[in-house]
Amino acid sequence: MPETTPRGLTGLAFGGDYNPEQWPENVWPEDVRLMREAGVTMVSVGIFSWALLEPTPGTYDFGWLDRVLDLLHENGIRADLGTPTVAPPAWFYRDHPDALPVTADGVRHAFGSRGAICHSSTDYRAAAANITTRLATRYAGHPALALWHVHNEYGVPVSACYCESCAGYFRRWLARTYGTVEAVNEAWGTNFWGQRYTDFDQINPPRTTPTVGNPAQALDYRRFADATMRENFVAERDILHRLTPGVPVTTNFMTALSQCDSVDYWAWGREVDLVTNDHYLITDGRRTHVNLAMAADLTRSVAGGAPWLLLEHSTSGVNWQPRNPAKAPGQMARNSLAHVARGSEGAMFFQWRQSRRGAEKFHSAMLPHAGTDSRVWRETVELGSSVASLSAVKGTRTRADAAVLWDWHSWWAQTLDWRPSQDHDPRERADAFYEALYDRHLTVDFAHPEADLSAYPLVVVPALYLMTGAAGRNLTSYVENGGTLVVSYFSGIVDEHDAVHEGPCPGALRDVLGLTVEEFSPLLAGERVRITGPDGSELSGDVWTEFVVPRGAETVWTYADGLTAGHPAVTRHRLGEGSAWYVSTRLTGQGLDALIGWATDDARIAPRADLPHDVEVVRRSGESGTFLFVINHSATDAKVPVEAHGTELLTGERAAGRLAVPAGAVRVVRLDG
Repeated sequence: MPETTPRGLTGLAFGGDYNPEQWPENVWPEDVRLMREAGVTMVSVGIFSWALLEPTPGTYDFGWLDRVLDLLHENGIRADLGTPTVAPPAWFYRDHPDALPVTADGVRHAFGSRGAICHSSTDYRAAAANITTRLATRYAGHPALALWHVHNEYGVPVSACYCESCAGYFRRWLARTYGTVEAVNEAWGTNFWGQRYTDFDQINPPRTTPTVGNPAQALDYRRFADATMRENFVAERDILHRLTPGVPVTTNFMTALSQCDSVDYWAWGREVDLVTNDHYLITDGRRTHVNLAMAADLTRSVAGGAPWLLLEHSTSGVNWQPRNPAKAPGQMARNSLAHVARGSEGAMFFQWRQSRRGAEKFHSAMLPHAGTDSRVWRETVELGSSVASLSAVKGTRTRADAAVLWDWHSWWAQTLDWRPSQDHDPRERADAFYEALYDRHLTVDFAHPEADLSAYPLVVVPALYLMTGAAGRNLTSYVENGGTLVVSYFSGIVDEHDAVHEGPCPGALRDVLGLTVEEFSPLLAGERVRITGPDGSELSGDVWTEFVVPRGAETVWTYADGLTAGHPAVTRHRLGEGSAWYVSTRLTGQGLDALIGWATDDARIAPRADLPHDVEVVRRSGESGTFLFVINHSATDAKVPVEAHGTELLTGERAAGRLAVPAGAVRVVRLDG
């Protein structure tokens, strides 16, 4: 089995992307001196260095990288060494212009950014294999080498190319996947609009058409594009495994960011030795710490519950959003340690020294333009000390209370054209349900719809339009065996080919939910509906309603107005030893909290009303003990109950009974016993 932790790293990782090539060599000794002052244990190097390592075709200059790695090793700093295949040199594109990707409109991208790659290009694949082989051969025995970092953020900014080379690869992928063109016709429903094929050579990528194209074809092309990128990763990984056995290989994911929704991370998580993730706060007015927790939980889940590593986040503001505010004092530490609480084996940043030139010169860094006499630097040094004090956490695992189903293929299908309402956003529903669970202080695992769910008393399905028959049967079995299921509207509608399940909706879920849906009735912009309970209480929904017909389910709440007045809005189906809840409108705020409250009662999950709002409490446990992370995101001092005595690792104080956590602070208690 390949190693899964960075070689030679005894504690948690702390550091960031280091780009010494952006600076004169006389700056490098100062860099490593300050790294030691900050407590840096590992840096990522060489990610964008192909043009320096191979300045002209077949000529190589590794001298500068030799000196960088030697300097890091002399100062006790480990290296996460990148293969620079995300940014081929200008000379490569001059010689191989067909390696630049083409849009669905037929426009070829130009050189001058990053990630501009046609992943079907044989020239790119050969060049990437060559530079990877040369790096691995040269640095296989280097004592600083801890981890291989292949490429960078696959799928950003381009995942799919629509060129002729990709057309040929796509046809071959279809032949391997389906065997015959008749099977493709069946899967894609090509009798509709006369799109039937008689030969694979007639099939092209889903390029721009006069009106909407075949949705099943578009869905398969997203699968093909993802598989092609992953094929290139595996090729580099296998070279590194062969030439540097014992050194783990990763590539940095972006699990919860919509900018990287083109990647099926369930599949990718099985290919890396160590799951790593990049996470940046989306500052759009929402509670950023909730999205952070969601990203960390999702990354841990992609890792199968095993420890993972936060490979990039920011010390303060980023530079690519419409508005890029700085982080508040103490927020960097809260962000970093929240990731650690939810399974990360450290906290890494982009980047070490803030750039003076290029597109990211206003992106914050560990060592900012303001230098060491700055708030960011002082907080960086303080955080380095905190991370070092948590070394005993390494190797422990985070405990979850509930599961949320998540499937990238369903997101791909849901976002295709011509759906019942453009206002229904499945990702918004996932965020909203996660936030409702978070506010009840429940730690969440994410799970594939066909995964074993028996460990969870509660499973939530926020919006999974695409669901296989196997997934439906899995959820039925889960409920029959005592689980509690919560399903939101427009879930279980189509199969893996975007074909509506035979019979009434929601096809894959109608048995477990004990109901059918005769018709969807999305609401117009701004419309709301009232729903009432048996005691006369009232909630409100928007965006969506349905004509629900119970087929064994009991009606809990009823539509009071609108086209669906008198029909069930929220139902509960007792099946076997468990129960399945269904909500057919968009609930928010109080309504969504009430729904989750009813479901947690069914699941016998004890309420945690003694925990303050915006104070998260997460546990990690393993052979080295049990660790209670308490993170106060609020502006008010908090007191949190602690059921056992322990030692607080950041202050050294003893904790018993109740733990005082100042506003904006983090406390980590190692429980006795």
